[in-house]
Amino acid sequence: MIKDYSPPRVVRPSIESLIPRTKFSLSIFFGNKRKRAAVQIPPHLPKGLYMHGDVGSGKTMLMDLFYDTLPPTIKNRTRIHFHNFMQDVHHRLHTVKAKHGSDLDAILYVAAEIAEESSILCFDEFQCTDVADAMILRRLLEALMTHGVVLVTTSNRHPTELYKNGIQRESFIPCINLLLTHLRIVDLDSQTDYRKLPRPPSGVYHHPLDAGAKSHADKWFRFLGDFKNDPPHETKQLVWGREIVVPRVSGKAAMFGFEELLGRATGAADYIELVRWYDSFIITNVPAMTYRERDLARRFITFIDAIYESRAKLVLTTAVPLPHLFLAPDELALALASPTTNRSKSSSHVAQVSSASTDPDFSLDSAARLMMDDLGINMAVMKDSGLFSGDEERFAFSRALSRLSEMGSQEWVERGLGMKSGEWGRVRSKWREDKA
Repeated sequence: MIKDYSPPRVVRPSIESLIPRTKFSLSIFFGNKRKRAAVQIPPHLPKGLYMHGDVGSGKTMLMDLFYDTLPPTIKNRTRIHFHNFMQDVHHRLHTVKAKHGSDLDAILYVAAEIAEESSILCFDEFQCTDVADAMILRRLLEALMTHGVVLVTTSNRHPTELYKNGIQRESFIPCINLLLTHLRIVDLDSQTDYRKLPRPPSGVYHHPLDAGAKSHADKWFRFLGDFKNDPPHETKQLVWGREIVVPRVSGKAAMFGFEELLGRATGAADYIELVRWYDSFIITNVPAMTYRERDLARRFITFIDAIYESRAKLVLTTAVPLPHLFLAPDELALALASPTTNRSKSSSHVAQVSSASTDPDFSLDSAARLMMDDLGINMAVMKDSGLFSGDEERFAFSRALSRLSEMGSQEWVERGLGMKSGEWGRVRSKWREDKA
């Protein structure tokens, strides 16, 4: 039981014990004689928890509830988005190897560092899409457990579905077995996306990019910023030695044009750093992103995840309604006309379409279903059309729609603002708003 758990003292390995005994040049001919230190997970380590299910099923809420109600005896605890965690791990590995040499077995050293900081580690959105992550995760998680760290995590996937079809997936199987053995697996699948339950809209999203779009963005920037004490100005943020230009800043609010932030080579590390400095973001001129801009769409989705995780506020002016941001009508028409969909008027095709909703290998949550209803397509078409490159993209796409829906609520926006009744009339756009 967690309430009775007393984590063991973390013993950090010495640098000398992690350095190979043979030189690399000789190991080519004779083999590397270095043996990795054996790790043993304490038998008294409480079982961790792995909660999986569709977007909006309450996974993050339950994990936050667990984290907030941990007993006071647990002094060191961390709650972090898994993507942010892996960014931090890679940064630590780079730092250690730069200091002590690239041959060092840095994973064990970094694991000890993390274990000293947290005996309970809560991950949100556990996933593995990168081969570099896949190669280190098993040893990293095993080393953390060896030091007595209890893992609690949420994911869109069952452990056996992680890193599906990934490069060298067989090397990732031991990590899956580790999760199945030492974490309790809880299925939270639900037909209801709780983030999309009706809430009073805040009016933070505006389309199309008409004359009212600029007025909408300026009004929200003035409301969320601090024009009196900190007039709008340009500034720069330093991320891993690179500068990010923030075109307009006031107080804790930042305004970007879509191209200024996402049209250049930015990534998760940049967005994570930005949400540390600002709690409100106004992004203007967001375009529709077809299959030709898939990389741009993925970048935007990563940005949305960073905003959501930090509980920041997001204001958008978009060219199209939210459900069309990642799937334009002309793209859909092209996909439907493509022979790759194998559409036929035969009775066998009708049977395939009717059974698509029960296909265990293809399921979409209510956010994606809503989008499909808007565009007039069914599950068989979605599965066969090739509009998405794989399951991870489908998950990311539907998660983004779900999170945008929740972030567009009045409840989300007024959190922490201390707003009084009737104040919405001063800030809500009078132009047409996106209620997706």
